[in-house]
Amino acid sequence: MPTVILLDIEGTTTPIDFVHKTLFPFARARMAAYVAAHFASLGAEIEQLAEEHARDCEHEEPIDTTSPDSVAQYLNHLNDVDRKSTPLKSIQGRIWQNGYKSGELKSIVFDDVPTAFENWHAVGKRIAIYSSGSVLAQQLLFRSTDHGDLTPRISEYFDTNVGGKRDADSYRKIAKALDALPSDILFVSDIQAELDAAKSVGFETALSVREGNGANDSPPRHLTIRSFAEIAI
Repeated sequence: MPTVILLDIEGTTTPIDFVHKTLFPFARARMAAYVAAHFASLGAEIEQLAEEHARDCEHEEPIDTTSPDSVAQYLNHLNDVDRKSTPLKSIQGRIWQNGYKSGELKSIVFDDVPTAFENWHAVGKRIAIYSSGSVLAQQLLFRSTDHGDLTPRISEYFDTNVGGKRDADSYRKIAKALDALPSDILFVSDIQAELDAAKSVGFETALSVREGNGANDSPPRHLTIRSFAEIAI
């Protein structure tokens, strides 16, 4: 039995539609104004964006790192193509923070999630999150759900600062940070390529098949679950 349950968010704890039809449009609509208002404090993110743009074969328009409008336009492009970009996710998280604070945003989790968190916690399981969204965005999402604040049950959060979710080395880093053997960690995600990477370093894995999730491009290679209630503890 795993001692740590590591969870993806989109399509695993939270409906994909909430992310794509609520969170992403909310950030996009406010991106230009946010970048303009906070441009002087975004130096690290802008430097990362310039490096990312230099490798970007899908966006031919140059980025002017001295222009808030140009930076915002590139950020919105990354938002539109759902790029797992660390600087984008960092800025999105700050915009969402304002939305949660104002009450404009309230996050959604699947109905089985709070009960599972309580049950896992009651038997001593540690719950951790690994998402392409920033740690800030993860914490905000679980703090302001339609089922209340779930953060007291979550011990650790990981984002793309540890590496890409399809990179096996990311899972080695997570296991080390959790001070756990890979075989003691169950990773749950709706993306088989992420599960493949985790399994390659010894993690236990489960494929999340939720209402609203897209079809996988191949037959399941992992244990398939439709509810967290199916996870044996």
